[in-house]
Amino acid sequence: MSQSNGRQPGRDPERHRGAVTLRRGAIPSSTADQRLLDSSGRGDWKTKDAWRALRILSEFVEGFDTLADLPPAVSVFGSARSKPESPECRLAEELGAALARAGYAVITGGGPGVMEAANRGASEAGGLSVGLGIELPFEQGLNDWVDLAIDFRYFFARKTMFVKYAQAFVVLPGGFGTMDELFEALTLVQTGKVTRFPVVLMGQAYWQGLLDWLRDTMAADGKIGPVDLELICVTDDVDAAVRHIVEAEAALSAEQEAVREESVARTGEDQRAAAEATPEPERTRGSAGGRVTRPGGEV
Repeated sequence: MSQSNGRQPGRDPERHRGAVTLRRGAIPSSTADQRLLDSSGRGDWKTKDAWRALRILSEFVEGFDTLADLPPAVSVFGSARSKPESPECRLAEELGAALARAGYAVITGGGPGVMEAANRGASEAGGLSVGLGIELPFEQGLNDWVDLAIDFRYFFARKTMFVKYAQAFVVLPGGFGTMDELFEALTLVQTGKVTRFPVVLMGQAYWQGLLDWLRDTMAADGKIGPVDLELICVTDDVDAAVRHIVEAEAALSAEQEAVREESVARTGEDQRAAAEATPEPERTRGSAGGRVTRPGGEV
């Protein structure tokens, strides 16, 4: 009988730091985000932050390069702490499958709970299941239903990928991280940074208190306009959620096509107007010293 060295394969903590995986004693006590945002270490900014800038750039390059060929996709958010048998996990799995059948890839944070359920639904339905992981002090690791995964050090690089490569957000019950993604999406739409970007809340009972506060406090006090509340679609019907996303994409495509046709028509009109305004060139005959024909006769 062999002696145990105290390690339990598959159970030891591990942290993903970009392409690097760290386990046990190799795991540092802080994350890249913590070190970047810690203002107490200003003395080393000149020597270390320049290198951090290159690392940040590399995360954007890696994300853009990996996701550039992604089909139309929907980002799904929700709690990593939700249990597999919870209502939100069952809803997320149904949603992931429905989105896959509608031709969308499903993007999540790649963790457990609601994220795993959405990835599983998409994968089992034959769709592409994407996980964008993040380095955290309490590392969760990527769930087994992710087909395409990227591990990020920096939240802001990861959040850019969630928005850039998705046609919509679907937000299920979750905590601070879920709220962060929800309100960032709403801010981007409200300020016109993204156009016609559907934001769907599922789990109406969970969100009702927040929705009441947005209407009765935030909107009533003039901090947002009544029209801003219309940016949110609330439903517990998976088919209705998918239909809302499909219809928004179709409406945006129709608008873009109308703009393109109008631009082509305007360019044609401008070209015709320019041609009509240009006088006909005078006709000449012969060489220097020969006769020149002008309007009104020979000279």
